[in-house]
Amino acid sequence: QVQLVESGGGLVQAGGSLRVSCAASGRTFSSYTMGWFRQAPGKEREFVAAIRRSDGYTVYADSVKGRFTISRDNAKNVVYLQMNSLKPEDTAVYYCAAAGTPWAATTATVYDYWGQGTQVTVSS
Repeated sequence: QVQLVESGGGLVQAGGSLRVSCAASGRTFSSYTMGWFRQAPGKEREFVAAIRRSDGYTVYADSVKGRFTISRDNAKNVVYLQMNSLKPEDTAVYYCAAAGTPWAATTATVYDYWGQGTQVTVSS
């Protein structure tokens, strides 16, 4: 069982930066692939980024590639999402998730555990 708690969301102007964090409980954090997803009002949840458990390999959605960076600190049981050059269309609730798969999964159904989400609002 893994419990995930996101933090760091907030209001930022377009072009600004924000870092959201996800703290995980348990002693097996390093055995999980971690992902970030987001859901905007009236839209389905979409993949943002993932980091593989074994070697830190990362994968990103095209919409955030070059602007967002996912990273993890296995010693602290934390995964981060650094968001730069934010746009109003990045406004959403951001969720972190953990998957027991060995690959950097981009599909939400693969993930076993989810946090409650943190709101990110980008003003124009």
